Amino acid sequence: MNIEAYFERIGYKNSRDKLDLETLADILQHQVQAIPFENLNIHCGEAMELDLEAIFDQIVRRNRGGWCLQVNHLLYWALTTIGFETTMLGGYVYNTFADKYSNAMIHLLLKVTIDGRDYIADAGFGRSYQMWQPLELISGKYQPQMPCIFRLTEERGTWYLDQIRREQYIPNQEFLDSDLLEKNEYRKIYSFTLEPRTIKDFESVNTYLQESPASVFTSSALKSRIVSPGRCRGGFSGAVL
Repeated sequence: MNIEAYFERIGYKNSRDKLDLETLADILQHQVQAIPFENLNIHCGEAMELDLEAIFDQIVRRNRGGWCLQVNHLLYWALTTIGFETTMLGGYVYNTFADKYSNAMIHLLLKVTIDGRDYIADAGFGRSYQMWQPLELISGKYQPQMPCIFRLTEERGTWYLDQIRREQYIPNQEFLDSDLLEKNEYRKIYSFTLEPRTIKDFESVNTYLQESPASVFTSSALKSRIVSPGRCRGGFSGAVL
């Protein structure tokens, strides 16, 4: 695997001499704009592999995307390769229909430490919940970004990522009853702890998500990518949780 090929894939041509927040944010934003979130392998009779060489071949050499376990594994490799202090973490995704977080650790995200400060970097959540810049690991702080306002909160060692609703334009009373109007002040995204993980910790759930009839990924073909500030291009079939 070649780090230069990765940077060419995401279109990153800027300096990486300084291991600072600006460089981290720049790399993260390039990756989320270049590499789509997708699970198309499942619907093409192929496996969603976790082996780093297989991920590199799929995303970098074949110009494809992947889901969080893949794209964030690739980002972890790239960041550690150039010298960032990076840790894998495991997330529990909030299910709006069940009104609870997943029982299983089904999301991979990253913690990056720079000059004693910790940041969350996640290039693999997709759609309108995708962060554009790293989030500083501070409880209760509102962190505005292009797509929305994010907030991390900590309770007894568990961290929660929420998306805060911006002020909405309501043209008339009829629109108040529309399903398109976000009724809640914020939307829960996922929870996580700071316990370090390895890619092996995700092997069983990686198999489950692509084989179980109960998994949204087996019933839905998903693909989304950030294409310009404030916009997300994508598509799906079936029901999306």
